[in-house]
Amino acid sequence: MDITIPAGDVALEADIVVPGTPQGVVLFAHGSGSSRHSPRNRFVAAQLQDAGLATVLADLLTPAEERRDALTAELRFDIGLLATRMTTLTDWAGADPRTSGLAIGLFGASTGAAAALVAAAERPEAVRAVVSRGGRPDLAGDFLTGVHQPTLLVVGGDDPVVIDLNRQARERMPGTVRLDIVPGASHLFAEPGTLEQVARLATGWFVAHL
Repeated sequence: MDITIPAGDVALEADIVVPGTPQGVVLFAHGSGSSRHSPRNRFVAAQLQDAGLATVLADLLTPAEERRDALTAELRFDIGLLATRMTTLTDWAGADPRTSGLAIGLFGASTGAAAALVAAAERPEAVRAVVSRGGRPDLAGDFLTGVHQPTLLVVGGDDPVVIDLNRQARERMPGTVRLDIVPGASHLFAEPGTLEQVARLATGWFVAHL
C-alpha cells in the first residue's frame, strides 16, 4: 500500500505491508542513490513479510530532493538529514495504528545503514534491532557508542574496504554486534545467490530479536 508520511515540512512516500498478526515491523533506510523501489530491498522485504514481519519501505528524500541528488550526489551522504528522517519514520511507526505496539527493527543499506544506526541511538526504547547490508556504519560517527541494540552487519566478501570500515565500527558499538561476510559477494550483492543469503540472515536476526 502506498502512503505518505509527514516529516517536518515535507512528506515522504512509502510502501507498507502488514501481514496478519505481525510480530514486528522493519523500517528500511535505503542507500546512496536508491529508493523504496530498490529491487534488492524489496526482495529482502518480501522474505521478512513471509516470516510474519510488517515492512515499511520509505524514500528518505522527496522526489525534488532525489532529482537534486542525482545531479550533485550531495544529499545521499547527508547523514544528519537522512537520520532525522529515519527517526521521524521510527516515531511514526510507533504511533500509526497499523504498527503501534510492534517491536521496531531497522534495515539499512549503504549510507542508509548510518542513518539507521543514528536513529537507533536516538530511539533506544523504540528500536529493538538493526541490520546493515553493505552498509557504511562508520558514517554514524560518535552515535555508534550509543547503539546498544543487537546489530547485524552483512558485508560482501569481495568488498574489502567496506569490510574494514564495518570492523572498525563494530569495535565502537557497546551492544551485541555480529559481522557476517558473504563469500563471493560484491558491494551490491548482485552475484547469484548472495542476496538470498542476506535475506536469510536478516530474517533470522529480526525474528530472533523483535
